[in-house]
Amino acid sequence: MKVLVINAGSSSLKYQVIDSADEKMLCKGLIEKIGIAGSKLTHQTIGKDKLEIKEDLKNHTDALKIVINALTDAEFGVISNIKEIGAVGHRVLHSGEDFKDSVLITDEVIKICKKNSILGPLHMPANIACIESCREVMPSVPMVAVFDTVFHSTMPDYAYMYAIPYEDYENFKIRKYGFHGTSHKFVSGEALKVLGTNKCRMITCHLGNGSSLAAVVDGKCIDTSMGLTPLEGLVMGTRSGDLDPACVEFLAKSHKINVSEVLDILNNKSGFLGIAGKSDFRDICNNANMGNKRALLALNMFAYRIKKYIGGYVAAMGGLDCIVFTGGIGENSFCGREKIMDGLEFLGIDFDYEKNLNVPRDEIVELSKKSSKVKVLVIPTNEELVIARDAVKLSKII
Repeated sequence: MKVLVINAGSSSLKYQVIDSADEKMLCKGLIEKIGIAGSKLTHQTIGKDKLEIKEDLKNHTDALKIVINALTDAEFGVISNIKEIGAVGHRVLHSGEDFKDSVLITDEVIKICKKNSILGPLHMPANIACIESCREVMPSVPMVAVFDTVFHSTMPDYAYMYAIPYEDYENFKIRKYGFHGTSHKFVSGEALKVLGTNKCRMITCHLGNGSSLAAVVDGKCIDTSMGLTPLEGLVMGTRSGDLDPACVEFLAKSHKINVSEVLDILNNKSGFLGIAGKSDFRDICNNANMGNKRALLALNMFAYRIKKYIGGYVAAMGGLDCIVFTGGIGENSFCGREKIMDGLEFLGIDFDYEKNLNVPRDEIVELSKKSSKVKVLVIPTNEELVIARDAVKLSKII
């Protein structure tokens, strides 16, 4: 079965076609500036030249039509007819408390997703718009919603609850949800395969422009660093991560701005960018190595916050068997991994700093020495494959 995997943003649409027979990606693409002048499709079929189409697109329905044209293109496409697509998997940000797994999309599912839009106002409207457009353009193809939050739905209540009036949880569902769930799910599953066991206390580190950690016991998440929104947790590219909630009022009064404007600062102008003036972690490492004090500060803050979470999760799990690095920074930055692992020897980690300097891309690599009691792995994430697998599984139920 060929599966179309879709990840929709407010003005963008990323997609892949994956053949479930061998789980290989056949093509991928990106549409930018949907609803904005200058819309563009960039389509790449594996082994072929890129196809670029510039055409103004009013909405996600127009975008999907041009995607289908690219997929069926005689020279650049991967299918001859849209009927060859057996299922569509949609990445959806938020499950709220309504879904504990991926689901076949029905009118009722869309209704619930619209209700949960308040929990993800930046992403959910675009996710829903794309689903509705896809059902319009491909009415006979099974659609599956794969939520970014459901992997964390196994957290116990004492891990996900905030100590606010309980009525505010009951009435408004204010709690920790966590994100990057498809990534944490994929790499934790791959780690269990590498280790040859279903019993493992693991910390998965999805580190990129947005970063999160998850404590995973025997394949199930018991805690994660992001919260009600992706703002909680680690120091990130432009996000502050954890801070005293009173900072919001203090910043609002100091700058004479409202709460929404403060949140814009914390989401888009903080983190590496706020501390060092650069949001790209490669710039942070390079500038730190050249003696830039603010870049070094950002690097140290990033690593220190992660170490604190690792220590807390080790306590929560009652021990540690494996640490997994993934995401753009986790997979590709020897500097980031080195800074994080330095000082964790007391956990029984014997980290191979020399091997860490040259980790090949797109491969699973062990960075712990044979003497290490705790395994350290780099595992390239594949969120699209998680979505495709769930789409195949659920579409067969029909």
